[in-house]
Amino acid sequence: MRRIALATAAFILPLGACSYSEAPADNGATPAAEGAAATTTANPLSSNDAQPGAAEDKPRPLMQAQVVLDRLGFTPGVVDGKMGMSTVNAIKGFQEAKGMQISGQLDEPTKQVLAQWKNIPATRMVTIPAEFANEQFAAIPKDPKEQTKLKGMGYTSLAEKIAERFHTTEAVLAEMNPQAAGGTSPNTPVDNNVSTTAPAGNESAAAAAIAYRAGMQIRVPNVGADRFDPAAVKDEKWASTLQMLGVGTEQPTAASIEVDKSDQVLRVLDGQGKLIALFTATMGSSQFPLPIGTWKIQGTAFNSPWQYNPALLANADKSDPILQIPPGPNNPIGVVWIDLSKEHYGIHGTDSPDRIGRAESNGCIRLTNWDAARLAQMLKPGTKAVFKV
Repeated sequence: MRRIALATAAFILPLGACSYSEAPADNGATPAAEGAAATTTANPLSSNDAQPGAAEDKPRPLMQAQVVLDRLGFTPGVVDGKMGMSTVNAIKGFQEAKGMQISGQLDEPTKQVLAQWKNIPATRMVTIPAEFANEQFAAIPKDPKEQTKLKGMGYTSLAEKIAERFHTTEAVLAEMNPQAAGGTSPNTPVDNNVSTTAPAGNESAAAAAIAYRAGMQIRVPNVGADRFDPAAVKDEKWASTLQMLGVGTEQPTAASIEVDKSDQVLRVLDGQGKLIALFTATMGSSQFPLPIGTWKIQGTAFNSPWQYNPALLANADKSDPILQIPPGPNNPIGVVWIDLSKEHYGIHGTDSPDRIGRAESNGCIRLTNWDAARLAQMLKPGTKAVFKV
C-alpha cells in the first residue's frame, strides 16, 4: 500500500471504507483570534453584500445563537433555528470553553455570556452574483458506475449551492424567503432516473419551487463571513472551495483533537488542553467501529476523488468493480480528506450535511463540508488524535 509523502508531494492512497486519491498535503493556514468575523470582497456572498436597511424580518433568537456559535467554532452543524443534537453539542462546547456549568441549553447564564455578540444578527440579505449562479447544475446518478462518467460531483442545483454556502438547508432558505416561491428554477435538474444527494422527504415542496437566479435578493443565515486572505492558501482550487463554503483562512491551531463516540463530537484542543472548537460528527458503525486509541494526523487532501471499493462498504453491491468517483462537494467524502495514522481511516466531509450525527459511517469520522474545511486548517501532520468511547 502506498503511503503519504508528507508535505512534499501529492499522494494516492486506497483507504478502505473511506478512500481517496490525488491531492496535495497540508495547507499551512494561519491561526486567528477567537471569533474573527471580518470579511473581504473576495468572499462570495459575504456580508459586504448585505442590502442597506435590510433589518431582521422577525425575531430568531435560537438561530442568532447558532450563528454566533458557528462563528466562534462551536458549530451547530446545519443552521436551522432548531434545538437539535448538534446545537446542544455546540452549546455544551461553548459552556465548557467558558468554564460554565454544562447544560446544553440556552439558560440565562449562557445567554448573558452570548450577549456580547448580540450585535450580530441572525440573518442578512444578499444578492446572488451572476458568477455564483453561473454553473452547470446536474442531478447525480445513483449508480457509482455512472458517477465515474461525470466531470465532477458538483452541486445539483443553485438552491443546494446557496444552502451549503450559508450552512443551512433548502427548506430553511424557503422558509426565510416566501416571496421567492412560485416557479421551478431553470437550474434545477428534472430527471426521474436520478436523484440528488439529499434524503427523500428532507426538503419541503416550497423549497423545490424556489426559482433562484442571478440578481435575486434573498435572506440567509448570517454565517460564512470569516476573514479570508488568499495569500494564506497555496492551492488555488482549495482557496476557491473555502470561499464557496464561507470558511475563513484564519483559524486557531490545534495541539490535539479528541473524537468522542459517546457524545458524537470532535473536540479541538490547544496546547494547554483547553477546548477551542467543537464539531458534531458521524463516526463508525457496528461493522466498521471507531478505532479507539491514539493516532496522528498524516496529511490533508483537498477536493479529492474517492475510491469506491464495494468489499469495504457496508451497503455496496459486492459484485461491483473498484471505481474512482470524481471530486466535488457531493463526493461521499465531501471536499476534504484528513488522513490518520490508523490505516484505512480518516476525517472527511459529506454529501449529506443534515445527516451528520444521525447516521452511521463506514468507519471514518464525517463532518459537514464547512466544518471539515475549517478543521483541516487547524491541523498539521503529527497532530495527536485521541479516539475514545
